[in-house]
Formats: sequence, structure tokens, C-alpha cells
Amino acid sequence: MKKILLSIICLLVVAAFPAFAQKDAQAKVILGQVSQKYRTYNIIKSDFTFTVDNPQAGIKETRNGSLITQTKSNKYKVAIYAAGTANVDNEVINDGKTQWTYLKADKEVQVSKASSNPNEFSPAKIFTIYETGYKYLYTGDQKIGGKIYQGIDLTPESEKAQYFKIRLLIDKAKKQIYSAQIFDRNGSKYNYTLRSFVGNAAVAATTFTFDAKAHPGVEVVDLR
Repeated sequence: MKKILLSIICLLVVAAFPAFAQKDAQAKVILGQVSQKYRTYNIIKSDFTFTVDNPQAGIKETRNGSLITQTKSNKYKVAIYAAGTANVDNEVINDGKTQWTYLKADKEVQVSKASSNPNEFSPAKIFTIYETGYKYLYTGDQKIGGKIYQGIDLTPESEKAQYFKIRLLIDKAKKQIYSAQIFDRNGSKYNYTLRSFVGNAAVAATTFTFDAKAHPGVEVVDLR
């Protein structure tokens, strides 16, 4: 389970189908409006709930977490909370050059180089993931809790992508991503739902680095 949770953190927020042979015009307009709004923000802070579901492995678990991103510089910090609590269980922090994976229960932080592979999904790009490398199709509107959400399915253009589909729900009024359901090639599904959103959030300059001195007793494992 730990490996699954860490893969979600590193990937958090992706067999193309013939129906996606062309990029859908209506989906392009909707995504363009969303991009225009997100581009006005420097730093985004959000709280989310995610569920991992793999029937074949008998796994279904829901966790809460938080995400702080600075897309332009590819920086992010993801925190996953222990089940049913507000206590941080694991964290992944990336300053665009170095990545720290903090495993609280193991009292260990793994230090590695930030990936420069364009085929890998970065949490820093969760709000703009659809802009490059994907085909998209508008699937219609849905009404949930009195709000209207626009459905869009994405499929990666690269055959090397770990995921074969991402299903987005976009708040029609706010022009903001509400949820993303990610379909893994191994049969797993990851559902990410936004619980709060703050654009141009004020955060400390040290947010995107790991302070070993503030975590006494934690072993630093340098994998670079």
C-alpha cells in the first residue's frame, strides 16, 4: 500500500480509443477558458480527497491531502494525511531541481534529482495537464449538488504514458477543475477531488524545500 500511495503522490493529480482521433472543438474551448484562469495564478494551494481503487488487488482506500504548486517553475509540495486524521503521513517536495520524499513512519527522507522526463506526470502540472500531449473529448454536463460540471476525457498521445485515460469534471461557473479520475493500465483507478482552492496563495519561501533540521532523528538517504 505504501508503494501505491507514493506513486499517487509522485503522479497526483496519466491504448488510445478511436473516438479520440481528433481533438474536440468544444472541449478545446472549455479547456482554454480553464487555462486562461489558471495562468493568472502564481501559486495555487488546494486540499483534496483521493481514492485508489484496484479490484484485482482487493485495494480500495481513501485519503485526504494538500497540494501547493508553482507551475511556472515546476515546484510543488504534496502532503498525504494518515487515514481519518489531519496528521501528515508522507510528503513529496520538489523545487524543480531536487525532490525530497519524506516517509514519516520510517523516519526517513529520500533525496533524488527532479525528473526532467516530459512523459512523467508532475503534480505541479495537475491544473494544466491537458495543455500538451493529450487528445480530448467533451462528454457532456453533469449536475452534482446543484452545480453544473462539464465532463472531458483526455487520452495521452504518447504510447509510453502509464495511464490510458483521464476523466475531468470542470466547474462550469468557476472554470475550475473539480475532479480528475485517472485510469492506469494495470487496472487501477485514482480519483482526485478538490475540496478547497486558493489562487495566488501566500506561502513561505521555504515551502518547496525539505528542512532536515526541523525533523530531528530523520535519516537522509541521498539517491542522487
